[in-house]
Amino acid sequence: MSALWVAVIVTSVGCYLLKLTGLSVPEAVLEHPLVERVADLLPVALLAALVAVQVFADGQSLVLDARLVGLAVAVVALLFRAPFLVVVLLAAASAALVRLL
Repeated sequence: MSALWVAVIVTSVGCYLLKLTGLSVPEAVLEHPLVERVADLLPVALLAALVAVQVFADGQSLVLDARLVGLAVAVVALLFRAPFLVVVLLAAASAALVRLL
């Protein structure tokens, strides 16, 4: 068996055990207010981190380019409660215009 298949099988078993561990947590722990609060805020923090890395990083360096303009336009559109598709289109169009200039 090749090393690739060993890695796939080990990773699959690891993912299954991680899922099983999450399902094995007692209900009392999950109902604790602090755990509920962290579980509510964790996806937002992860998404914000992904956006920050995609907007401000280029490899190992920090950059300020058209992506920052797109993010700023998206934030303004969200403040005006624009629909998600409109936010994405505005951000993409503004970043494209800045790159064109």
